[in-house]
Amino acid sequence: MFIIKYKKIFLSLSIALVVLSIASLFIFGLKIGIDFKGGALTEVVYENERPLQEDLQKSLETLNLGSVLLQPTGEMGYLVKSRDLTEEEHVLLLKTLSVDGKNKLTETNFNSIGPSVGRELTRKAVVAIVLVSLAIICFIAFAFRKVSKPVSSWRYGLIAIVTLLHDILIPIGLFVILSHFYGAEVDTLFVVAILTILGLSVSDTIVIFDRIRENLKNHATHVKVNFNEIVGQSLEQSFVRSISTSFTVILVLLALFFFGPVSTKYFALMLTTGMFFGTYSSIFLASPLLVLVEDWQNKK
Repeated sequence: MFIIKYKKIFLSLSIALVVLSIASLFIFGLKIGIDFKGGALTEVVYENERPLQEDLQKSLETLNLGSVLLQPTGEMGYLVKSRDLTEEEHVLLLKTLSVDGKNKLTETNFNSIGPSVGRELTRKAVVAIVLVSLAIICFIAFAFRKVSKPVSSWRYGLIAIVTLLHDILIPIGLFVILSHFYGAEVDTLFVVAILTILGLSVSDTIVIFDRIRENLKNHATHVKVNFNEIVGQSLEQSFVRSISTSFTVILVLLALFFFGPVSTKYFALMLTTGMFFGTYSSIFLASPLLVLVEDWQNKK
């Protein structure tokens, strides 16, 4: 199959995208949201006409509240993220949002998150990601425990983890760009997106690995077949299903991105990117890596 034949091209593309993602992360960094660093979240809805975002942003910059992020929500509302506010600053913020009382508004939500809560959320987010990764490794090691030739079972697990890193680093790189140019912030939805990508991506990889395992078993009693051919055959049997399944999910995510609320747009975009590259890595990265490992073992 052409994927195995041109495996080095696909591997090089994946490496280039991962390197660019890591480089952008070090160069630009990520903006941490109030969910993790603490701060205030204010949501207002206007009764008649919503002021222009550019005008309000200029007015907010004169309040000396530090970095203030203003995001439209719905048709008549705004979401304001800022540092923790005193009661006087809160009143001043609402006054500014109402353009000194000219635009009637209703405050629908106001939350204040302290730094200690932010640190606790950060710890739980890291623990959740680590536990999910460990669970995936254990599952793959168990599922492929009877596979020993020509590539041992633990290497299937190792390759799955490599593809998972690929699948989350590229969406993170995209989020870095969004954070730098559009002010996107890391919040709890960002963590949910990472965990969801981990689950969706590994399921695709396991389906293809399972097909390889079944074909190895079927050829065990026949004339010896080249491992490259078995992997290529397995991909031919699986890739249409993988692409079709992923495409339907991506359609739903794109609908959420274009027609959903502003608060979930970055979440939907990250999931779309993760789903796309998760499918790509299952077909164009994981299987070619298996072939490379088998080639490396034969040369030892």
